[in-house]
Amino acid sequence: MRLSASAVDEWRLAPYDLRGSRAHARELQRAGVLSAPELAQMLAGIDALERAVHVGEFAPTPDDEDVHTALERGLVESLGTLGGKLRAGRSRNDQSVNDLRLYLRDAARQLAQAVGELLAALIERARGHVDTVAPGFTHLQPAQPISFAHHLAAHAQALARDLSRLRDWDRRYAYSPLGAAALAGSTIAVNPELSAAELGYHGPCPNSMDAVGDRDYVAEFASLGALCGVHLSRLGEEVCLWTSRQFRWVELDDAYATGSSIMPQKKNPDIAELTRGASAVLVGNATAVLTMVKGLPLTYNRDLSWDKPLIFEAIDLLLLVLPAMAGMVRTMRVDVEAMAVAATEGFTLATDAADWLARQGVPFSEAHEIVGRLVRVCEERSCALADLTDADLAGVDARLTPAVRAVLDVRQALEARCGFGATAPARVSEQLDALEERLDETVAWACEMTA
Repeated sequence: MRLSASAVDEWRLAPYDLRGSRAHARELQRAGVLSAPELAQMLAGIDALERAVHVGEFAPTPDDEDVHTALERGLVESLGTLGGKLRAGRSRNDQSVNDLRLYLRDAARQLAQAVGELLAALIERARGHVDTVAPGFTHLQPAQPISFAHHLAAHAQALARDLSRLRDWDRRYAYSPLGAAALAGSTIAVNPELSAAELGYHGPCPNSMDAVGDRDYVAEFASLGALCGVHLSRLGEEVCLWTSRQFRWVELDDAYATGSSIMPQKKNPDIAELTRGASAVLVGNATAVLTMVKGLPLTYNRDLSWDKPLIFEAIDLLLLVLPAMAGMVRTMRVDVEAMAVAATEGFTLATDAADWLARQGVPFSEAHEIVGRLVRVCEERSCALADLTDADLAGVDARLTPAVRAVLDVRQALEARCGFGATAPARVSEQLDALEERLDETVAWACEMTA
């Protein structure tokens, strides 16, 4: 009984189960199973039960196997034998799928709003740092100067894709399983398109066996949650780097950091670290859903009851870490001067010098070698590229004329990268405008609740 029972864990599905029951009751009246007076009494009973659930007056007991049996018990207790009529023409199979689909459609919108809050925080911070120079990295080595806003926008782009995936998911799975019954369809509920419309679906599922045996909608939701978790983890990792004593680019607000129990000088990026760790749970749950389904024959098998605790945990975790990350980003303080100093460390303007040679007609393979020798000279003398004299430049290669100094400037390096999607401040501003437009569209969609 303990292994089979799930009513308490599934209780968040009660409002969706009752929504499905209303639609099914109307289908029973269309089929002649319920008279018009019985339908009115049934709907009144469902409304009363919903109010009791909402205020906590009705809840599952240890004897209730699942949310469906608990709510059926509630209806029978209030309506007598009429309450038992609601089971005709449906199965817990299509009922369970319907509950979870409706719940996930709302959850997709909740998550979109939470992702949108973090995206908005990144855009807001980026707006203030379009002209802030920072080093860009490859292999965690200083590579080329960039706008810090461009770096923040790169994380924003990943989140914008997460928003797109939530909308894509909703469009793909906005189909009702009601009418599929146990697997073959129902002899009573024969107008599933009407129930689907009432519940805000695009239509009924096209195959009754697939309707109850499929868990693609859960696996895909868990997978997009895992991918969002990975994006959050990568942002969290960079915050950990930026706040370290080695970088010292960012300081977190005290509300989003903690001290050490033994070392009084410590300020730890706990929110970033906890989010980075949470991604492991999200990836694990997505893997668990896929593994659960991979060897199952059609249609329903009890293995599928594990889909709910896995997806509930994933959603709850995302709704916990997303607002925390948004608050952390919105309140963090950026050290513009420290970033500017770091922007030229590691000879980040070397590529600009090689590009300059290429524009003078030097084959890039040669230009690459020439600037490589120039960097070695700087390393031997512990100086920057801009510190070399005209004689030093000519000593490496006669084609390195004083005119190359024009590109050995960080601001010029940013402005020169002016192609679409590049780090030039004007391009970054355009990118932020486009991100904001996508965010507004998604927020409008998320506010169109299925209820």
